[in-house]
This record gives sequence, structure tokens and C-alpha cells, in this order.
Amino acid sequence: MMDCKEFEKLIPDFIARKLDYPALRRFCGHVGRCEACREELNIQFLVTEGVQRLEDGRAFDFQAELAQRMEEAGRSIRFHSAFLYLGIAMEIVAAGLLAGIVIWILL
Repeated sequence: MMDCKEFEKLIPDFIARKLDYPALRRFCGHVGRCEACREELNIQFLVTEGVQRLEDGRAFDFQAELAQRMEEAGRSIRFHSAFLYLGIAMEIVAAGLLAGIVIWILL
């Protein structure tokens, strides 16, 4: 489980899309439970992305873009989780096949 201090340290990497799967999963779990950290994420996202957009002269809807970034993170977590579960299922099948072959040879 992630604490608020660790969460705050990861915000710049989240904004830059640099979090690996385990950190992203803990990050999203924490932001879903902690109102103070959600607010800090909003502030840092607005400052980081907003300043860049102002410099570029582009429009910026920070609420929509942050929501989109969170949706992307959720999709990434689901994608990686699916592969983890697939890997576990394949290991179970392989272990079952190996056990079956060993039993077949011994009989």
C-alpha cells in the first residue's frame, strides 16, 4: 500500500507517463482512496501541463485531460493484469501437463 509521501513523489512520473506497472497500480489505487492526494495531483497536473500549453499557445481543459490520463492508466493496468493472469494460467496448465507426463511415465 502506498502512503501520501510516496504518492507525491510519483506524481511527476505519472504526468510524464513514466510509471511502471506496479507503481502505476499502487498510484491509481491510492488516488482513488485519498482526497488530499487527488487534489495534489490536480494541482501538479494543472501547473505542469498548463504552463506547457500556455507556452505553446494551445487550449487546455485540465479536468478532461487529467481524466483521460487516469483512464489511460486504468487501461494500462487492466492490460498488464490480463497478461499476468494469462501467465499464471499458462504456468498452471504447464505444471498439470508436466505432472501428467511424470505420472504417465511412472505407471
